[in-house]
Amino acid sequence: MASAPKRPRAESGGSGPRGKKGGADALSGFLAWCEGAGVELSPKVRLSREGAVAGYGMLAAQELEAGEVLFTVPRSALLSQHTSSIQGLLQEAQESLQSQSGWVPLLLALLYEYTASSSQWQPYFSLWQDFRSLDHPMFWPEEERTRLLQGTGIPEAVDKDLANIRLEYSTIILPFMESHPDIFDPKLHTLELYKELVAFVMAYSFQEPLEEEDEDEKGPNPPMMVPVADILNHVANHNANLEYSPHCLRMVTTRRVGRGQEIFNTYGQMANWQLLHMYGFAEPYPGNTNDTADVQMVTVRKAALRRASSEAERRLVAEQWDFLCQLEMVGEEGAFVLGWDEVLTEEELSVTLKVLCMSEAEFKEYKEQDGWEDDSEEEENSTLSNEALSKLKTPCKKLLYDSVLLTLESYGSDLKAEQDLLNNKGAYEKLSRREQHALHVRYGQKRILHQLLELVQ
Repeated sequence: MASAPKRPRAESGGSGPRGKKGGADALSGFLAWCEGAGVELSPKVRLSREGAVAGYGMLAAQELEAGEVLFTVPRSALLSQHTSSIQGLLQEAQESLQSQSGWVPLLLALLYEYTASSSQWQPYFSLWQDFRSLDHPMFWPEEERTRLLQGTGIPEAVDKDLANIRLEYSTIILPFMESHPDIFDPKLHTLELYKELVAFVMAYSFQEPLEEEDEDEKGPNPPMMVPVADILNHVANHNANLEYSPHCLRMVTTRRVGRGQEIFNTYGQMANWQLLHMYGFAEPYPGNTNDTADVQMVTVRKAALRRASSEAERRLVAEQWDFLCQLEMVGEEGAFVLGWDEVLTEEELSVTLKVLCMSEAEFKEYKEQDGWEDDSEEEENSTLSNEALSKLKTPCKKLLYDSVLLTLESYGSDLKAEQDLLNNKGAYEKLSRREQHALHVRYGQKRILHQLLELVQ
């Protein structure tokens, strides 16, 4: 499953998606629960549907300065594997609950708490009518997913998610439930509900960052649900940030917020394809300054093989690729990531282009040095800013250009048609919400790819 949790919403429009339950009663019940749970909400903010880009949001009731605490959530109010009513069972079974995602203990806690009428978390869950309103691409029909998202990388990511969900449910969740028939029922706690809760964790959960000294020794912290914090919507240009301390979590403004303005958190530096895949929405172009486009590593190999004019040259490309694999610069499922201003996988792309453009003699010498070079100029040029891309050697430019053209062929539509659609307000507004978000994902990626074409022409 996807690795970095957080969240979305479900009504049309705006920056975030997510489906919430019924109105004032649910919200007032939730706020009463917050008060009882020790959550402290600043009088300068309010939670509301009105004025938010989608669903519920947090708005400034008064002008806010940078550094103001908007709310404080004690750790006892977090919903996690450690605070659930079944935390003892989860602790006992922790060895058997290990998984690739690391989410299974929280998901079991959610399966129980969501379906237990006596759960203390019911006022929190009441904000959602059900999780089917989460509009992640994993819930789209496969035909629609392919048609709208071909070339973006999302269909492939969803296929992996669904395979992992089925595997976790059948090999970990079901055996655990069968060993605790007094609290779990596979007829109630179904694979479909499990999939919906995975989307809920994807969209709304938080992962506490590791301390710097623990980063190399410990795996990531497990996800947890953070009431109130998960109501805030996301934009790249956010104005608040969640801070962690031993006893509580605080949402703090990062800059001035005017009265009536919405307060936005950030889910991190997320490209639009990641936002749509994990949260069910995309930021309208050109709002997402963190947007990226991928060129699959195997696409660069394909471009290199296409330009080979003899069997000897094709063998050389194969040898060069194998060597790049040994250096861990490339892989069959990897991608080179391109941003608006630079290549984010700069070392991998720089080395790959250089090696695939070497003559047989150059490659032989390079291999003898195990891929090491004592060349400060080459090292300097490994930072692939837009300016550096425009100064690549001609063979590298040509290979990159051909690779980008092959990447553009993988989409089901061209840039001009999508630009025309975005510029035609009437036609754009007739699109479904899914079509609009998919359009912003495709268009942003293609704009980055076309910008690269111009740089290396």
